Amino acid sequence: MSATTEVEVQECVFESLATFGSDPESITREATLEDLDIDSLDLAELTQIVEDRFGVEIKGSDVATVVTVGDAIDLIVSRLP
Repeated sequence: MSATTEVEVQECVFESLATFGSDPESITREATLEDLDIDSLDLAELTQIVEDRFGVEIKGSDVATVVTVGDAIDLIVSRLP
């Protein structure tokens, strides 16, 4: 199996955020989670999706530093095996 790429992580995050009700056209790396109305429950669900899909572990303290969608993507990519 090939290594997961940043593009794959970005696609997963964008798709997940859209399922939480965010406007797909508003989802960019620069968009803040607050702008997208992503609450702590959505963020917990996103964390679970990412852990299941990519086999990474994201802690609550890690998520506390995430402000933008790009921050979330960078965090996930930094944890890839």
